[in-house]
Amino acid sequence: MKRVLMMAAALTLAAPVFAQNAAVVNGKAIPSSRVDQFVKLLTKQGQPDSPQLREQIREELINREIFLQEADKRGVAKQPEVQAEIDLTRQSVLIRGLFNDFLAKNPVSPQDIQAEYDRVKSAQGDKEYQARHILVESEAQAKDIIAQLKKGAKFEDLAKQSKDPGSAANGGSLDWAPSSTYVKPFADALAALQKGQTTDAPVQTQFGWHVIRLDDVRPVQFPPLEQLRPQIEESLRQTKLRDFQTSLREKAKIQ
Repeated sequence: MKRVLMMAAALTLAAPVFAQNAAVVNGKAIPSSRVDQFVKLLTKQGQPDSPQLREQIREELINREIFLQEADKRGVAKQPEVQAEIDLTRQSVLIRGLFNDFLAKNPVSPQDIQAEYDRVKSAQGDKEYQARHILVESEAQAKDIIAQLKKGAKFEDLAKQSKDPGSAANGGSLDWAPSSTYVKPFADALAALQKGQTTDAPVQTQFGWHVIRLDDVRPVQFPPLEQLRPQIEESLRQTKLRDFQTSLREKAKIQ
């Protein structure tokens, strides 16, 4: 009877220990918290928490522990190439942790998102333009094209000589787009045209000389804030992170 009581007491004392561990491999414990860490990582990636998932993770951790113990026996960690890889992995983990810590302490505010939304919406404008253009090397070539158009030549036919291969094969068509899509000289010239009108003078940009025709204009419906919120927030997060990285680089003493 006394022996039975001693065994019961031992099992009672051991129960919390086993509850704290997912498994024990060759006397080395794998804490249950490690399973929880893996579950947290995987659920962030969209996998639902379940007993099956936890059992798969437990089996994976057991295998890892077995392999690690064998690697220790063989002195694998002392091999130079392995040490170099461990150092690189450590650097990556620490850098990722640094960036995550910065973003957690410097979150994007709702006010930031609203301000960026308003800025993008304003830059986008309230109109879309359906335009055509012919891009050539020189002003003289562009003037010659305008002269031919005034004599009755078809824009679509002359567009075949355009330097812009994306539109040349399609009669110079640029499809529907807001003026903010284009570089400023092009956008300004486009906005000044009436429907069906062609520029009277060539328009110069960094790409060359353009002859532009406006085919149509329509109002544009800008997406609501809630639809764009995730993209805007992520864009602002990346901007904050780039600024942080730049500031660290500027402060560093590099020889």
